[in-house]
Amino acid sequence: MAEEGTTIVLAEDDVVLMDMYTERLKSEGFNVVQAHDGEAALKSIQEQHPQFIILDIMMPKMNGLDVLKAVKADETTKDTPVIIATALVQDMTEIKKMLGANDTYLIKSEVMPGDIIEIVKKKLNGEDAAEAPAKAPTEKD
Repeated sequence: MAEEGTTIVLAEDDVVLMDMYTERLKSEGFNVVQAHDGEAALKSIQEQHPQFIILDIMMPKMNGLDVLKAVKADETTKDTPVIIATALVQDMTEIKKMLGANDTYLIKSEVMPGDIIEIVKKKLNGEDAAEAPAKAPTEKD
């Protein structure tokens, strides 16, 4: 179970995925703040100061990469672990430049919700999630 008071901002515009991830995260004891677009995600991150952020890349109003840039540029949020989740295989070069040591990039079709929860738990416990099933693909993949 999550440490009491652990807040995650979950930014996802797909209502079915949002509900599924929210239910699974709450069942593990996390407080979940939902954001259905990038602007709402950034506002929630700035107001809530979550311990973890899960960002979809393709979202209305502001995409997840722009949210990530803003998070990493802000001294109060730059070290917050982030999972970037996408349905599309993106050019990893630009994305890797934005990711910090505690951040993870994954492709939604390659992982199950339980995998994402395991990454969250490991990152929050200070463990290296590199061995997690949702390991980020290399540029050769």
